[in-house]
Amino acid sequence: MIIWRQTLVALLLLGAASAVLAIDYRSVNVPAAILYDSPSQQGKKLYLIKAQTPVEVVVRLEGWLKVRDAEGSLAWIEARNLADRRMLVVTAAKGEIRQSDKVEAALVATLDKWVAVEFIELASPGWVKVRHADGATGYIFSTQVWGL
Repeated sequence: MIIWRQTLVALLLLGAASAVLAIDYRSVNVPAAILYDSPSQQGKKLYLIKAQTPVEVVVRLEGWLKVRDAEGSLAWIEARNLADRRMLVVTAAKGEIRQSDKVEAALVATLDKWVAVEFIELASPGWVKVRHADGATGYIFSTQVWGL
C-alpha cells in the first residue's frame, strides 16, 4: 500500500513538472504593444513590439505576462495585448518556404529576417509548415525561425 501511494505521488509530481515545463508561445494581437520593465503601466517603457510578433510567456501575474522575444530580451506586457495564435519569426538572414519538406523542393517564397509567419504544424524532423500573410504556404527549416 505504501509503495502504491509513493508511486502515485511520484507520477502526480512528474505530471505537474511536465505542465510547468511546457513552453507557451503567444503573438501580439494589437498594431503595437508597449513592453515594460515591471508589471505596471507606471513601469519604465522599454520598447514597442509589432502585431503578429511571437513571444514566449515565462511568468504570469494578474493581467501581465513576462515574455521573452526572439532576441532573448525579457519584458512585461499586458496580457490583453497577446493572442493564443501561434506565430513564428524568421531569424535567418533569409527564410525559404518550400513546397514540401525536402531541400530539393521548389521555392514558394523567400522571406527577410524578422518577417512573421503563421505556424500550421510540425512536419518531418527539421521542418515546420507555415503560412505567410500573403497566403504563401509551405515548409521552412525549423532553424530559420523562432517560436517553436
